[in-house]
Amino acid sequence: MRVSLRRIFELKRHGISFPTKRRLSWFSLSSNEQSEAINDAKLEPKEFVAKHLSKIYFDKILPLEKAFQYDKFYTPSWTHGDFHAKPIILILGQYSVGKTTFIHHLLGRSYPGAHISPEPTTDKFVAIMEGNSEKTIPGNAAVLQEDKPFETLKLYGTSLLNRFECVEIPNAPILENVTIIDSPGVLSGEKQRLERGYDFSGLVKHWAERSERILLLFDAHKLDISDELKEAIQSLKGNEDKIRCILNKADRVGTQELMRVYGALLWSLGKVVGTPEVMRIFVGSFWDKEYQLPDNAVLFDAEKNDLMSDIQDLPKNSTVRKINEFAKRLRHVKVHSLVCDTLRSKFSVMSLSSNATQQQKLLSYDKLSDVFHKLAKQHSLHLGDFPEPDEFRKNVEELDIKIWEFERLHQGYLQATDALLANEMPLLFNKLGRDECAKQ
Repeated sequence: MRVSLRRIFELKRHGISFPTKRRLSWFSLSSNEQSEAINDAKLEPKEFVAKHLSKIYFDKILPLEKAFQYDKFYTPSWTHGDFHAKPIILILGQYSVGKTTFIHHLLGRSYPGAHISPEPTTDKFVAIMEGNSEKTIPGNAAVLQEDKPFETLKLYGTSLLNRFECVEIPNAPILENVTIIDSPGVLSGEKQRLERGYDFSGLVKHWAERSERILLLFDAHKLDISDELKEAIQSLKGNEDKIRCILNKADRVGTQELMRVYGALLWSLGKVVGTPEVMRIFVGSFWDKEYQLPDNAVLFDAEKNDLMSDIQDLPKNSTVRKINEFAKRLRHVKVHSLVCDTLRSKFSVMSLSSNATQQQKLLSYDKLSDVFHKLAKQHSLHLGDFPEPDEFRKNVEELDIKIWEFERLHQGYLQATDALLANEMPLLFNKLGRDECAKQ
């Protein structure tokens, strides 16, 4: 592949390898930099974006996350596997709503460990991926493989890893472009919830951030939303655009009853999700058997085609969504850093007990709300990017974080994050646009 010098120079000029303001020319580059520029020019758009987002993150964003313990407050730090992973589809729902059967329908086949029954069967998270042969990788081994986006799961402890496995299967065309995460059926009842041994809602939040699509399955005969499912859905906050709902087993009810069921589901979701937008709900019976009641067969077939089109479009939009998720995390890290630094600045050099008392006062709902409003106004930020005051206070107390021990936030960090949002992200979008046009 012949690459023009103009193209090579453009990539270096738009890249992140040169944080200084020196004027660039091809001859001013070292041999290693010239070689890197040539290799970058040969990359496919999605590979180019993944490589450069990864470099930006580990060079500029991760140090800021570590300085203010972002991973402890919210979700774990990203790994190299997260940047290069295929789009992930997360499947959620209460037990016996047809999650495993639905996955069989998508794959066109079964997978190791899958079991279908009216009672709860899937008691673990299962990552279903493409492989050359059929094999099952236990969770403790899967998190050690750097080419898979599971490394951060080890932070959730042995209880989770014992209930997580990665399954690789061949001859499933859909897995050429996506990875599917099957989740345990959401149970109702405090005892059953506590017996999981890990933070189910926290893990759902973890997967939601890394997923391209979140599919919520409901049974047309059982629309009640348990407390744990409600908590899991609320943990999807900030990822509402990824959510699609599936009203499954709809072929077992008549047309008039189906209208009532559909309306009831919309009403229930509206109370839990709390967004003004109406969620997209696909209605049908997603399995390989004939419909029990064929009255709405035309509707069900159309809905099934729409859902499959939505899933098949994920790889096309995956690179754009990676940039979007990166920018979203970058804004969140910036807000978190500003909050922590502002609170840190309110401490004077006092005794440990005095600082502890001062921290308690600063973490009150009113004082935190006041800090958030002032920062939003001062830095032209949206209040929606700030955490809930009670949530922030809870994290500080549970993690025993001493705010006065945080390092001072240097203005260079803020300038770097602003430059990334204002310059680097648009350049990556522009590159995608140019390459798409070149293919047409």
